[in-house]
Amino acid sequence: MKFWIAALFLCNSGFWSCKSQSYSELEEARRNGELRKACSKHGHPVQPERRVNSTARLIELRKIMDSELILATTAVQAYLITSSDEHQSTDVDEYDKRWQYISGFSGSYANIIVTQKKAALWTDGRFHLQADEQIDCNWLLFREGHRHIPTMSEWLKNEFPNATRLGLDPKLVSQHMWNYIGHELKETKIELVALNVSLIDVIWPSNERQQRRYKEAFLLDEEYTGKNYYTKINETRTELLNHGADAMVVTALDEIAWLLNIRGRDVPNSPYVRSYVILDMEHIYLYVNNSQIPQTVRNQLHYDSKIHRSDTVILKDYDQIWSDLGTLSQLYKKILIPSHCVYNYGASHAIYQHIFEDRRMLRQSPIIYLKAIKNEVEIKWMLQTNIIDAAAVCDCFAYINKKVRRGERLFESHLVTYLNQDRYTQNHSLGNSFTTRVGFASNGAFPKYEPTTNTDKQIFKNSTLVLDSGGQYYGGTTEVTRTLHFGEPTDEMKEAYTRVLIGLIQLSTLTFPSNMRMAVADAMARASLWEVGLDYLHETGHGVGSFLGVQESPIKVHFNSEVSAQQTFKPGYFLSVGPGYYRDGVFGVRLENMLQVIEKPWLERTTHSYYGFKTITFVPFEPNLIKFSLLSAQQKKWLNNYNEQIRHLVGEELKKRSRMEGFYWMMDKTQYIPENHSNIMLNTPYLIILLNVVSIALNYV
Repeated sequence: MKFWIAALFLCNSGFWSCKSQSYSELEEARRNGELRKACSKHGHPVQPERRVNSTARLIELRKIMDSELILATTAVQAYLITSSDEHQSTDVDEYDKRWQYISGFSGSYANIIVTQKKAALWTDGRFHLQADEQIDCNWLLFREGHRHIPTMSEWLKNEFPNATRLGLDPKLVSQHMWNYIGHELKETKIELVALNVSLIDVIWPSNERQQRRYKEAFLLDEEYTGKNYYTKINETRTELLNHGADAMVVTALDEIAWLLNIRGRDVPNSPYVRSYVILDMEHIYLYVNNSQIPQTVRNQLHYDSKIHRSDTVILKDYDQIWSDLGTLSQLYKKILIPSHCVYNYGASHAIYQHIFEDRRMLRQSPIIYLKAIKNEVEIKWMLQTNIIDAAAVCDCFAYINKKVRRGERLFESHLVTYLNQDRYTQNHSLGNSFTTRVGFASNGAFPKYEPTTNTDKQIFKNSTLVLDSGGQYYGGTTEVTRTLHFGEPTDEMKEAYTRVLIGLIQLSTLTFPSNMRMAVADAMARASLWEVGLDYLHETGHGVGSFLGVQESPIKVHFNSEVSAQQTFKPGYFLSVGPGYYRDGVFGVRLENMLQVIEKPWLERTTHSYYGFKTITFVPFEPNLIKFSLLSAQQKKWLNNYNEQIRHLVGEELKKRSRMEGFYWMMDKTQYIPENHSNIMLNTPYLIILLNVVSIALNYV
């Protein structure tokens, strides 16, 4: 029914020609990737302002696909493009955004296949609306998460029932993806072809492409890490021996940053140095642009030691990894090659191919699990960092509120600037952990919307404003999302906001056995929305690093994820939890806090330990948007306790920094809420849901 209503909206808006279009025909168009905004074959509908004309670029790419001279092999009939760099990162340098150059889509996740006749893009629920706005009518859009959407392999089988060649860049495709696609296509005559050249690099003019970033690296002091790099090296070596390996190639930038306590700015918003590491029981080889490593860092890594020690980091040129892999791997019995784990896609196919076949051991990187559990020092700083960050956010929100009340002209982009500036002024801040997102009214219905020159809306008092931002500090990484309203919200907005808030509270207060799967927790966040037939298409939560990535493995909270059904929470994990509601074309609501997984030893009465969550984000909610009649007495009590923490912790920080406007705004938003006379939906539905999903999870073990 929801899809039919959406389809009618597209028809009435002139985005789709609906003369004689039935519901089944529209469903078929969605499955085929042809349900596109403003791509009707009848008339000339107005194109969205953000749409990018890709015609010339696709023509150039198809010429290269057919050029045996450039390919140095037989022509390919299809070409695969991912949204990763050579390290399979989820956040990449502008230089590496090849998928954006060819398609115009700027979201952080996409897989693309271009053939001589068609161009197809796959993305998930975070970016469905954004992709439809940005890619032009040359493209098919496959909305992952909906039913009956074909995978890339299924689509290829349908397009090429006979023999064909699928080209790809082996450095930009993970071994996991190579294996998966290869398995899906094994009964066909579709051949995977690892090309020696990136076709997008060939057609992308250098004057239109940003240069690679090469920022100077620095070491993060033990004051923040709690462990020196040698201790981490020894822990990793122990894990390798437990796996039966005597060496490992480390390809993920966040893992290298954690392992060596080294940080940099080679990737926007993430403190990474572009590098590889080969680690064995006696040596640490760091492959990096040597000019980025100052003498102070070399000294701390014992690079200039006259006598080689097992903690000496041997610096090598970044590209030398390709010759050394074959040479060094001959010295080992087994070398661990990282495989897929949640947001870590593992080593590239190129890395895999450069290691002798009988020496390969494809396993999840042990570093993922070592760095996910924060030590006492990191936990202390994660808490302190979130307090500092909350002060910046409160001060910014107060400033915005004042300008709106005065009737000043204010646009989404202004809010991005204000919030970024406030965060940069904080102690030990290195800026944002991701690009700040501010969406007013209909723009707020895009889960990952970022203001652009063409879409920048003025802020008024008649709709919701969604602000999603985070910071990078020496002591930790933060993320917070709040939804504001400067006027009188509608009842629909209040109900949506309150149900999202209830979901956040329900998950945050959950107590659970140690063997509960992550997928189970998601039901608590969505239950209030499910109760009235609503939902959102993105995950509810993900891991957060300690001055590392804002999206960290192995933590993913989603009820319909195979990964989430396998992973369990551990004390010391930190995660960001952000339920939402998005009414296409009208408004959006999202609320996001960071949580710490803690033990509850006083509940150990059986063979299971019990865990819970501790909230470490301290930014007020918007009382003007809360429909208090929907809250139970327990939920109101939680909210009052939360507000009291904010007044105490953030209030002190704001006063210390003499940010009194932020202080008074914060005090106004955290006033006491009467806890009695609730006519809530009873807690029974939530209890039933929890009991059912816990039962399923326990049976899964």
